[in-house]
Amino acid sequence: MSTRRDFLATISLPAAVATRGFPGVPTSFSPSAPEILQSLSYYKGTPAEVAQNEDYWSEVAQAFTVDRSLINFNNGGVSPSPSFVQEAMKRHLDFSNLAPSYTMWEILQPGQEAVRQRMAREWGVDTEEIAITRNASESLQICQQGYDLNAGDEVLTSTQDYGRMRTTFMQRERREGIVLKQIELPVPAEDDAEVVRRFEEGITEKTRLILMCHMINLTGQILPVKAVVEMARRYDIPVIVDGAHALAHFDFNISDLECDNYSSSLHKWLFAPHGTGLLYVRRDVIPDIWPLMAARENQNDNIRKFEEIGTHPCANHLAIAEALTFHQGIGPKRKTERLVYLRDRWAKRLLENDRIRINTSLEPGFACGIANVGIGGVDTVTLRNWLWNEHRIITVSINHAQFQGLRVSPSVYSTLEEVDRFVDAMEFAAKNGIPS
Repeated sequence: MSTRRDFLATISLPAAVATRGFPGVPTSFSPSAPEILQSLSYYKGTPAEVAQNEDYWSEVAQAFTVDRSLINFNNGGVSPSPSFVQEAMKRHLDFSNLAPSYTMWEILQPGQEAVRQRMAREWGVDTEEIAITRNASESLQICQQGYDLNAGDEVLTSTQDYGRMRTTFMQRERREGIVLKQIELPVPAEDDAEVVRRFEEGITEKTRLILMCHMINLTGQILPVKAVVEMARRYDIPVIVDGAHALAHFDFNISDLECDNYSSSLHKWLFAPHGTGLLYVRRDVIPDIWPLMAARENQNDNIRKFEEIGTHPCANHLAIAEALTFHQGIGPKRKTERLVYLRDRWAKRLLENDRIRINTSLEPGFACGIANVGIGGVDTVTLRNWLWNEHRIITVSINHAQFQGLRVSPSVYSTLEEVDRFVDAMEFAAKNGIPS
């Protein structure tokens, strides 16, 4: 019995063959973005209903070229891009190389403005508040290095913030004599008021900046950014928001947070090309932050001053548009519900075992697709290595002073069979230990 997928492949095949230059049928056929989105449009239902429709997510998975001989549950680190995002980037790169000083700078580079406009529209902010960067670390360091600080000034963050960002302020400690203070947050944190209280308790008359995660990379914990920003504003303290894992992961608008700045990587949950990031800076705050690399004085209030890094490829930036179209085609709410559904499928089953601890809240609104799990008496690094060596399952081992466990992050292309294989392996390890 033929399917809609078969039909779409049939009507599109001649173009695919011609494009690839093969004299016959190609060995593999990757559907285009319009074909995928057309297929997805046939599915109806609430986001929660669609989250459990395996036919729908099978269609989504067809967009990716992932290796199914392994299970990639580290999409929180970096995600594969759909095939048509990869192809768009290659197409732009090939065109750039025809005559880069003309094809890249004169023809392709202006197209980045449309990408900027689309991202601003998607997350509810002004076009002149969005900079395109290489990753969240670059975006965050623009803000971390961009605020003027003097010796003795304090910066407040948590012990669970991303290591690279804490290292950035530690370098300013050594170089400039500032002071980095780190508070502890509950694991898991299910009381927003308590999180705000702990940040506020850490403020002194010397506090000049706060750095906080929107979603903590170690556990997937979602923190109350808006509430912390509102509190910090009473003290006239800017908050640097690390949204590396949050943007395009669960459904929200940057404008809803009412923050001064927001940094994210687009090669995680937006599935954009590797080496793409976003920096939002509220328009009236742009003059307060120095760019990471020098910009002209007349760019002081221009968001593009944060993109002054010298020659950079346009191909990566333009292909963000394909990833954004894919994200919109799935729908942020459907995506959120699916990631929660996959997380709950493995986490709730593992919680039935007394030896297993979930270091992430499963309550609505406190996490999404990332969670952290540990087995009592089993070394986390040993467990991670065993899962990879014996089962070809990719996870991340986290050894923090407050908890130890594996960070597990399936994605929209992950299958229920893959989730269940992970659960089976974890249950075996909890019952029998790790074979030596």
